[in-house]
Amino acid sequence: MSDVEREKLVKYGIDDKPPVVTSAFLGIQHYLTMVGANIAVPLILAEALGMPQELWPQFIGTFFVVSGIATLAQTTFGNRYPIVQGAPFSLLAPALAVIAVVQATNPAGEAWQVALLQLQGAIIVAAIVQVVIGYLGLVGKLKQYLSPVVIAPTIALIGLSLFDAPDITTANQDWWLLGLTLALIVLFSQYLDTNRLFKLFPVLLGIVGAYVIAFLFSTVGIYSPDAPGYVDFGAQTLNETPALLPITPFQWGIPEITAAFVIGMLAGVAASIVESLGDYYAVARLSGAAAPSEKRINHGIGMEGIMNVFSGVMGSGGSTSYSENIGAIGLTGVASRYVVQIGAVVMLIFGFSGWFGALVASIPSPIIGGLYIAMFGQIIAVGLANLKYVELDSQRNLFIVGISMFAGMAIPAYMGNIDGVDAIAAGLTDAAVLGTIVLTLDAIPYVGLLLGVDAIATTILVIGSTGMAVGGLIALFLDNTISGTDKERGLIAWEATAESNEEFLSAYDRFIRKKTPNTD
Repeated sequence: MSDVEREKLVKYGIDDKPPVVTSAFLGIQHYLTMVGANIAVPLILAEALGMPQELWPQFIGTFFVVSGIATLAQTTFGNRYPIVQGAPFSLLAPALAVIAVVQATNPAGEAWQVALLQLQGAIIVAAIVQVVIGYLGLVGKLKQYLSPVVIAPTIALIGLSLFDAPDITTANQDWWLLGLTLALIVLFSQYLDTNRLFKLFPVLLGIVGAYVIAFLFSTVGIYSPDAPGYVDFGAQTLNETPALLPITPFQWGIPEITAAFVIGMLAGVAASIVESLGDYYAVARLSGAAAPSEKRINHGIGMEGIMNVFSGVMGSGGSTSYSENIGAIGLTGVASRYVVQIGAVVMLIFGFSGWFGALVASIPSPIIGGLYIAMFGQIIAVGLANLKYVELDSQRNLFIVGISMFAGMAIPAYMGNIDGVDAIAAGLTDAAVLGTIVLTLDAIPYVGLLLGVDAIATTILVIGSTGMAVGGLIALFLDNTISGTDKERGLIAWEATAESNEEFLSAYDRFIRKKTPNTD
């Protein structure tokens, strides 16, 4: 990327430090882009667990505390990209499977707590494996097999994965409120972008503007309590919600470990790694930075593993890089690491406040839907922009990109229409030769936990339900097996903009060895 292109794209670069007050609001804006997902995950888990509702604010607050600390750790000691960390959807499928199995076998007493402790144990052990994979450099080794032909559909599928989110496509959608939110974001970011305030804060202004309208409509009775745009927040909510939440390590008890649950969770971790890899390339491009080096990728994945261990200790549902704030970078041009760190500190403090959790939870679904369209549409475009490095008149390249994107949407849709693990397990055992193999492995002690029917079925479900994992793996296989020149695949043009390992300094390099980056 040329200096002129970078200047047009980025208002604040990765190493820039805007004034503290400005950074605080910009940081909050980054976090507002991901509140929908970071609340949706704990709500889904709390409902599946059967957790008492009086504990829900504490559970949600834990996710925000973990998010704040994980973001600070990643931006300071990990890959150092300006990317928010939050609760991953990729771990939801195995988490719900763990909960269902535990509650089916422990129906009496505090079943929700028993299931949650098993979930924590599975996340911790699977995360330790992720730490090892990251810091041993296993993920970074993949870089030599990645070309823009692989990265383009992988990143685009990050955005496409939420095209059918309930916040957008629910049957009783309030399209006026969703449209208002989207219109305000577009207005501030595109048409009024000559005004510095509007250019820097289009997301914040769009959400606040739409929320005020929805609140007024709810107050005067235009929106009834059962309307999707209704805002349920007021004095009664504050009275019923604790001002300060007691969030501590092992707050739900000591985690328990069951091998079969760990295996299922490893599939979720694998999908999370693929998703994060795409996020790293996306945030680098939007930040005006070079493509990530092998060393940076390894430290990013390794730190995500450490923060997943921390998440398990705290009793939340995991942590991973979030695509939402990458879209915010594209809209605002604010790619400052400092801004994201300030925002993380603010969210960390707010995470202990039940009132903040109640306020965020009161944001109506249509507003989140409008935000998703703006954010994830931007990420789709960023992914496709990587194709400028490849030869687009190559039938080979068009075939790979097309089939990987189509499969990346179709296969997860299929996975959502079948009866989960049971349906896949039945398919495995019904297949003549394959069925004999998996049933034989299933009967072998210990081996069955790793390679048995349920373990294989869970792995297929988790990875198959993650669009970018499906599309990315298909593109990776085809791009490295179908004949094509380096120039045709875009490798020559891409490598000219890539970061070398010497340019990235780890925390050990910077704080212990006191090294400075080599940019020669």
